[in-house]
Amino acid sequence: MISLLRQGWDRFALFMPVLLMGVLALGTYWLVRSTPGLSEPRPEQATRHEPDYFIQQFSVKTFDVNGRLKSEVLGTQARHYPDTDTLEIDQVRMRNFNDKGQLTTASANRALSNADGSEVQLTGNAVVLREATQGKDGSLTPTMSFKGEFLHAFVNTEQLKSHKPVELRRGNDLITADNLAFDNFDSKLELQGRVRGVLMPAKSR
Repeated sequence: MISLLRQGWDRFALFMPVLLMGVLALGTYWLVRSTPGLSEPRPEQATRHEPDYFIQQFSVKTFDVNGRLKSEVLGTQARHYPDTDTLEIDQVRMRNFNDKGQLTTASANRALSNADGSEVQLTGNAVVLREATQGKDGSLTPTMSFKGEFLHAFVNTEQLKSHKPVELRRGNDLITADNLAFDNFDSKLELQGRVRGVLMPAKSR
């Protein structure tokens, strides 16, 4: 716990991929919404929670001005539900390269995004992984991962919550908790319930 409080920047870097998930999910949503024929008027029917269109085995990529891959989101199937105006993606996988070429990946059995992408819920084997990076001074920031069966990202307010057990791993350090609430604006992290940690001593050079 003490180690996490000292690593404010690392927590911020870990949360950024979750914000990216919302952006990518929103991009996918607008992609399917812009497909010809999907927005044609339909006869009024009783509201039912049934998808009005599907996308199978899709991949959405974005590139920088030099043609280098910036981000990608993949899924086995996406479904849009008109009654709730939500997009559901199965077996979602995401990856993002920042300006320095550093890679962050994320995956889950399912992702659910609201209409404007401001909220994204990841369920089932949700994992966010930021690979180890090396600073200009040669210092190494170890690999960081955030795992749980449920992760709820609020993109606009930069909050991340989970009412189910979570696991935070930084290098060889491991912390688990029953639930989590993170507010990036206030740099506030709350781990509740049974909080346990294994903190390994830093290796001497």
